[in-house]
Amino acid sequence: MKYDLVFEGGGAKGMAFVGAMRAFEAAGHTIGRLVGSSAGAITATSLAAGYSAAEMLAALDEKAGDQPVFATFLGDPTPPPLDRSALAEFIAAIDWSLMPNWAEERLERKALEALAGSPLGRHLLSFFEYGGFYSADPFVEWFRRKLDQPAPDGRPRGYGRMTFAEMHAVTGVDLSLTASDTTNGRLRILNHRTTPNLPVVWGTRMSMSLPLLWQEVVWREEWGPYRGFAGDTPVEIPLAGSVIVDGGLLSNFPIELLVSQEPMVRKIMGEGAADAVAGFLIDENLPVPDAPPPPAGKSTGALDKLGALRTTQRLKGLVDTVTQARDKMVIDENRARVVRLPARTYGTTEFGMDEARRDALIKAAEEVTRDYFAAGGLESLGEPTTDESDRIALEMLRLE
Repeated sequence: MKYDLVFEGGGAKGMAFVGAMRAFEAAGHTIGRLVGSSAGAITATSLAAGYSAAEMLAALDEKAGDQPVFATFLGDPTPPPLDRSALAEFIAAIDWSLMPNWAEERLERKALEALAGSPLGRHLLSFFEYGGFYSADPFVEWFRRKLDQPAPDGRPRGYGRMTFAEMHAVTGVDLSLTASDTTNGRLRILNHRTTPNLPVVWGTRMSMSLPLLWQEVVWREEWGPYRGFAGDTPVEIPLAGSVIVDGGLLSNFPIELLVSQEPMVRKIMGEGAADAVAGFLIDENLPVPDAPPPPAGKSTGALDKLGALRTTQRLKGLVDTVTQARDKMVIDENRARVVRLPARTYGTTEFGMDEARRDALIKAAEEVTRDYFAAGGLESLGEPTTDESDRIALEMLRLE
């Protein structure tokens, strides 16, 4: 069968998708439209570029020195110009009433220079200036290389610098990624219809940008406007200067976008020619058989002292609370279309997990996916309704 596929966000837990796709391939199914949110955007884009499960597993095996390459995605940020930084404005606003102006300015300058000169300080400057403790530049460079890497049979890819329109023209694969426009408070669906001039690598970078953890992405003029619809009327929305972050902030499992038959949704998502829709959901309530325990007291460097990861987890908890109520309604309605991948005890930022722990996660996902398709997949549970999916999909795509 041919399936339209949806991949949920989940940070490092997204490694489970490799196991899911291994079972999907073994069952002999093929891919139609692809939708990815956050970590799922990386998988969806990789599949659009022709990656097999075996190739994706090989990518997981890559090392940077003595650590998994994924651990490098939490990059050391470059400090902003100190005199014009947001933190400089914050410090300058402090009233040092007992200190003369010349001494106050000198103290402020010394404090900023000290911050810029230390790893901990650079993360703090990055957080104030760019909305995230880490740079994701290492991810952009790595993923660009992956999209340019030839296929095992020698066929060139060369997608690393292609836009959505260019990649679709070459591959014919209908790829959509979700991103959250925090400037305008709207979900953005990134594909060859809505954002034809946006580089695919940057669309993926936007979608996986967990707020507070990674620096925000600011939309560039050369990426063009966002092309949507107000009813039947095409609308172009300028986005230059808009702040874009993780798609999971507004929708972490947008399966309704592929299920809905509403005309406006179809204009954004395209007309599907697949036999069915399947969504891969990371379920933190399901245990991973034979999984080694998470490492106790593992340090994440200087940011542990800042509490950055704890801050990020707090935000994730708030985001999950907001999105899960809506996602749950759609999941319940489409339960026959949802493959639940076990991920209990696995962390969103556990990018440096060892091979034994990673392999247990992948194996568990492969097994539940194999069982899902062995039972007939969607056909085994009957066809769900789409009323709630239609309503939520239209709300998500509303432009104002």
